[in-house]
Amino acid sequence: MIGESNMSPAELKLHTREQQVNSLLCVGLDSEIKKIPQQFLKMALPQYEFNKWIIEQTHAYVSAYKPNLAYYEARGDQGIKELKMTMEYLQEYHPDIFTVCDAKRADIGPTNSGYVTGIFDWFGFDSITLHPYLGREALAPFLERTDKISIILARTSNPGAGEFQDLLVSGKPLWQKVAETVSRNWNIHQNCMLVVGATYPQEMAEIRKVVGDMTFLVPGIGAQGGDVQLSVTAGLNVQKSGIIINSARGIIFAENPGNAALNLRNEINTYR
Repeated sequence: MIGESNMSPAELKLHTREQQVNSLLCVGLDSEIKKIPQQFLKMALPQYEFNKWIIEQTHAYVSAYKPNLAYYEARGDQGIKELKMTMEYLQEYHPDIFTVCDAKRADIGPTNSGYVTGIFDWFGFDSITLHPYLGREALAPFLERTDKISIILARTSNPGAGEFQDLLVSGKPLWQKVAETVSRNWNIHQNCMLVVGATYPQEMAEIRKVVGDMTFLVPGIGAQGGDVQLSVTAGLNVQKSGIIINSARGIIFAENPGNAALNLRNEINTYR
C-alpha cells in the first residue's frame, strides 16, 4: 500500500484534491471549435471563454482537467494561445486541481527534452500521456521529472486497440507487459500512471492485479461506451482510489455541464 509520504508531488496534489471534493472525476476539455455553443463563437477567444465557463460550472466536482492538444493545435497559434490562457486561469483560480496534457507524445530523448520544457514548464501541466513504444531510454526526460507525472499508454479505449496491444510477448499480451514494465522498472520515483480504457474492464482488472496501487487514467466513459460500474469495480485500488475517470463530450457539451459532472461524480462514488 502506497502512503502519501511515498507519492510524488504531483500525485499528492491529485490525491489531496480527490479527498477534498470526494471525486475521481476528470473533465476532458476537448473544446472542438465547431462544437462550441454559438454564444462563445462570437467572442474573440472562443475556446478560452468556453473552457472558463466549463471550469466554473464543474470545478466543485472534479479532481482533474484534461485538455487534448489536438483541438487547440488545429487552430494554430490562436488555439495554443487560448490553451495557455486556460492553463493560466486554472493556475490562478484553481491551483489545487490536477491537470493532464493529453498529447500522447513519443520520440527520442533529445526531442522529448523539448516536449518536457513546453508541456511541464511553459504550459504548466502536472502530467502528460505518453507512448511506451520507444522504451525507457527515450522517455527518460519525462521520467526524470520527479515533480511531474508520466501517464503511459497500456490498454487504450479505442476499438482497434488490440491490433498491437493483444499481441503475445513471452506468452503475455503486450498491454500486460507494458503495465508490468512501467510498474516494476520505470516507476522508481513513484511518478508514473497508466492509461487503461473503460471499454476493457476485464483487462483493467488484470492490470490492477499486476501493478498494485498505481493510478489509472481511464478514458472511454460516455461517448465511447465504457461502463462506470464495471470500470470502478475493476479499477479501484485497496484505498478505494487509484482511478481518474475521464469524461469529455458527455459533460462539456451537455445542456447543463455542472449537473452532468455532479451526476457522474456521484455515480462513480456509488460503486467505490
